[in-house]
Amino acid sequence: MEYCIETEALTKLYGEFRAVDGLCLRVEKGCFYGFLGPNGAGKSTTIKMLTGITLPSSGSARLLGLDLARRGLEIKRRIGVVPEDLGLFDHLTAREYLGFIGRMHGLPKEVVLRRSGELLELLGLAEAETTLTLEYSHGMRKKLAFAAAILHDPELLFLDEPFEGIDAISSRTIRQVLDQIRRRGASIFLTSHILEIVERLCTHVGIIQSGRLVSQGTLEALTRDRSLEEAFLAAANTSPDGPAGLSWLGA
Repeated sequence: MEYCIETEALTKLYGEFRAVDGLCLRVEKGCFYGFLGPNGAGKSTTIKMLTGITLPSSGSARLLGLDLARRGLEIKRRIGVVPEDLGLFDHLTAREYLGFIGRMHGLPKEVVLRRSGELLELLGLAEAETTLTLEYSHGMRKKLAFAAAILHDPELLFLDEPFEGIDAISSRTIRQVLDQIRRRGASIFLTSHILEIVERLCTHVGIIQSGRLVSQGTLEALTRDRSLEEAFLAAANTSPDGPAGLSWLGA
């Protein structure tokens, strides 16, 4: 079995708080992995550690067969990331920003120009390509971050809530692009609160609760006799009936 992501006891502490607690992930190469959990469970912190944005407090990780602590720069050249905070340069236009990303990855100028044009057109950003990203809506910024993440055709793509704030048409376009990326052999690691998206796209699912991995397996195995929502609630130790509600609103 080949893995694109392997972690051993990966841990992140903020003071005495364990944001991620001894995480042991096994993500198969070529799969579409949905990483689920309640707010504050440690999903974004995990992605930040795996992409080199945040150093772990302890434990280790291997991406694409390479040790993250020792070969982080090489790994960064081979992955794409849509992070939680997007990380755009506000005083560049979309085309300038994609040009910068292309140069960072050593792509030929003609390749950057061609791919940038295709992506901006596909994602509905062509008319605003000369506008500073500072003036973009949240959805437009999210789409530009996605374009930058896939510009260099990465082997492993990390997506932290990529569909948040995205309109229905662009959401469908992004899903189609992700399907193309996976069919080319790349691996995708996705966090999302939209279980319908995860159920539609993902082949494998991991569920994290309070910084610990509580369930992991193929989507088919996890949903064999129940919905993904039911599997998620069970793993997160949450009642499927939900809270009792507010007393002052009545029955």
